[in-house]
Amino acid sequence: MTLDNQDILFASLMGSRSVDLIQNANILNNELANRVLPVIPFLPLKNQNNVLSQKGHAINLQDNWTTRDSIEEQKQFFPLSFSFTGGAGTNWLFPYEPMINISSGNNIVKRNVAKQGGNLIGTIKERWSRKDFDITVTGVLIGSIMQGKPEDCFPKDQLIQLFEFLKHSKEIYIFCHPLLLLGINKVVVEDYSFPFTKGENVQAYELKLTSDYSYNLLIKEEF
Repeated sequence: MTLDNQDILFASLMGSRSVDLIQNANILNNELANRVLPVIPFLPLKNQNNVLSQKGHAINLQDNWTTRDSIEEQKQFFPLSFSFTGGAGTNWLFPYEPMINISSGNNIVKRNVAKQGGNLIGTIKERWSRKDFDITVTGVLIGSIMQGKPEDCFPKDQLIQLFEFLKHSKEIYIFCHPLLLLGINKVVVEDYSFPFTKGENVQAYELKLTSDYSYNLLIKEEF
């Protein structure tokens, strides 16, 4: 089964693993359509059938393609969400599961020993400390209508909600299973970008986050 431009765009944004999912979803959709059943929108991809349905679930008779603007949390493998208040309050779930890259390391103070001779090789490692975790989040926001006026098809509501967290001047709480395994539940936003993205209803983003922890810098001494 060949991939069209929309399929290739989605695969390039979300990774090569999505190609198999795209093909399997298209095959299943075509089989369901042949049996006069409604088209199920597994992915934000156009189908070959002109079906009139509700907004965000099929296409209309004027060839104004529509698609799902989000995936439910239980259907995402590693869902990611932000929160201002931690456990209390409402978390904002990323509409589509993004790609997450995590990196860290150690800060090591090294000293070169003069005239170290042949028995002492390399540097003396005096002390070390752990670096912050650098987290890169890459994904897309997708509007439910693929073509039309910007106020109709561009995912403006999702972008505004995301930007509320990005411009926050304090740490934000983050929830994602791999991050929780590493003990990361708070981050600060260092950089973010919204690059040009092909598609009237698609906006890509890339977030640069750094882990943050609570520290008690004041030590109470008892005399």
